[in-house]
Amino acid sequence: MSPLRRLHPLDLVALALLLLGLLSVATGLLPTGPAGDVLERIAPLLPFLGTVIVLAELTSEAEVFDVLAGRTARAARGSRTALFLLCVGLASLTTVVLNLDTTAVLLTPVMLATAQRIGLPPLPLAMTTVWLANTASLLLPVSNLTNLLAAEKVALSPTGLAARMWAPQLAALAATAACLWLFHWRRGLLGGDGYRVPEPQRPADPVLHRVCGLTCAGFLAAVLVLDAPLWAASSVAAAVAVAAFAVRRREVLRPGLVPWRLLAFVPGLFLVVETLRVHGLGSLVGSLTGADGGLAGLLRTAGVGAGLSNVVNNLPAYLAGEAALPGGGHGPLLALLIGTNAGALVTPWASLATLLWFERCHAQGVRVPLLRFTATSAVLAVTAAGAAVTALSVTG
Repeated sequence: MSPLRRLHPLDLVALALLLLGLLSVATGLLPTGPAGDVLERIAPLLPFLGTVIVLAELTSEAEVFDVLAGRTARAARGSRTALFLLCVGLASLTTVVLNLDTTAVLLTPVMLATAQRIGLPPLPLAMTTVWLANTASLLLPVSNLTNLLAAEKVALSPTGLAARMWAPQLAALAATAACLWLFHWRRGLLGGDGYRVPEPQRPADPVLHRVCGLTCAGFLAAVLVLDAPLWAASSVAAAVAVAAFAVRRREVLRPGLVPWRLLAFVPGLFLVVETLRVHGLGSLVGSLTGADGGLAGLLRTAGVGAGLSNVVNNLPAYLAGEAALPGGGHGPLLALLIGTNAGALVTPWASLATLLWFERCHAQGVRVPLLRFTATSAVLAVTAAGAAVTALSVTG
């Protein structure tokens, strides 16, 4: 079998984007000045993305997520209502602390396995994962790649961004929980209000389990308390996890742990979007967003970001919007961030996390009705983005 036949379709998309970006620079379609600025800007992002995914993969191998999910199911004591609240909390926590792609890739199989163990339909738990992977990604720079870009643009530290976005994040979470309950979790859809409580799960290697759990906690503390650079904190944490596995389970350490697809996708996407911006995309987005800094203007900016995200993808949508927004003031840029995060839900390609989630569901034999997914996600996108922007305006 040829190497190309072994590649996943998403690998081909990432490689095609990287090739298009490099060709744009080589042919002069993208001048070297803007290309250099883009590459300089994403230079700290690539080591962060590479190491945080390795950390998350090894944390999963150490069964940290599985034990948390099992404890969540037992903590609810057979109540579906309590389980709903705990699943919302777990998906929100993993998104905030690690990032939305980690939630989509690693928590989705845990949620699906939990549904199977306790005898519930898989779709409600799966939808909890994908919706919160997007809408719970507003609080910290680590939560979403767009947040990293916005924090750099407005010169906000992790604690500074959290101070501005805590109210929008709570509003988005409340809207998400309401939509999840209405569309997927209420009693009329699931039957009764009980489930069988699973037996306690003990990690196969308690030492690795403790090391990886404490390492993730240390990573979060370094980012939030010490304001350490994200790439440095994630690199140290990943190195600790790799060292622990090198001692106790060396066979787990393989090249596939590194997210090669993501590391090709990001620079390629940035170069392609910068090429489009140079040739008129920025002007178009600027004319749509306008310069109004009031609530109506913020809602308009978020709506443009959400709409463009669902047509192309939230990363190019954010980049195009950021370049088009006038300087001065954090409000419009943070409204754009809300639109490209909480509003990027309607189409499967609106965010990389949603694409990865569809892939995981398909791999585990879970059918996702596309029409229902699109319709309910559209309701959530409008509700969550609108509530978050309103909270931003009130607290700003």
